[in-house]
Amino acid sequence: MCLAVPGKIVSVHEKDPLFRLGVVDFGGVTREVNLACVPEAEVGSYVIVHVGMALSVLDEETALETRREMREIVENSEPV
Repeated sequence: MCLAVPGKIVSVHEKDPLFRLGVVDFGGVTREVNLACVPEAEVGSYVIVHVGMALSVLDEETALETRREMREIVENSEPV
């Protein structure tokens, strides 16, 4: 099973168009993410990220709702 997580771009570093990096905030945790697949993404955009790669741009409402739903799943899960 794969999991992609929404986050908000807080900075972009353009080393070259094929290796465009950004820092993405996942609700308080930030990570460097490859933005090469989302050339339209900019600071303030929400992106869906899988294994360090932003796959698509999301609208803010969808991104925040997805985060809420993911948080609810974790909070309501039984320990393994």
